[in-house]
Amino acid sequence: MNLYFELLKKPVFHVEDVNKFYNNLDSARSAIKRLMKENMVVKIRNDMYTCISGETGQPVANRFQIACSITPTSYISHHTAMEYYGITDQVFYEVYVSSETFFRDFEFDGYTYHYVMSKGSDGIDTPAFSGGIRVTTPERTMIDSIKDMDKISGMEEVIQDISCMKKLQEKRLLSYLEHLSNQFLYQKTGFLLSEQKEQLGLSDDFFKECQDKIGKSKRYLSRDLADGVYNDRWRLVVPQQLNVKNGVMIEDATI
Repeated sequence: MNLYFELLKKPVFHVEDVNKFYNNLDSARSAIKRLMKENMVVKIRNDMYTCISGETGQPVANRFQIACSITPTSYISHHTAMEYYGITDQVFYEVYVSSETFFRDFEFDGYTYHYVMSKGSDGIDTPAFSGGIRVTTPERTMIDSIKDMDKISGMEEVIQDISCMKKLQEKRLLSYLEHLSNQFLYQKTGFLLSEQKEQLGLSDDFFKECQDKIGKSKRYLSRDLADGVYNDRWRLVVPQQLNVKNGVMIEDATI
């Protein structure tokens, strides 16, 4: 048995995976140390390893596979999921990982892995032939990004991502919105997606459903928004540079 070639079958492995070949934890740990000394294996963090490719000299596991191996419930979300789907062509060096189990942020191979508290198991996909990647669906990725706009991606990035999105399934969007049950999220989602209604393939019924849930509160689209225009339909102050319908200048609006 060649242990290195056996471990190449798993993008990320743990001591317990190696112990299957030894049935002795001390021997398994010694085997890993030997491979690390020979630059055939690299440690990602505590009890997480990946092989080094003999062809490229780089880690075999990519950042998405690493993220999904941190905890048994971890999956990529937010702008990291956008990257996975090719929605954005910008290269980020921060990887957002949702998980039911907390882990401390860490760095590996130039990327920083950030913990995000999981908001349930709905809308998580495991693409075939992905090497174990778990990722939020495009619909949940969109809602999560809008929900955490001020915490993670930022308003400009979210708006840019929406402009690059293709068709979305509105039943999935509404299902996840209902799960989160947040008036402000209905406001933000309704406004932002209405700007790309045709491109996203969303019906008037979808926006009526959102509008029925927004309540009477008036809010700023983002806390980073210093000024803008007031959109009466969605009861939001939004950026002036957007093609805002039914908008008036913020200084002329009461909020």
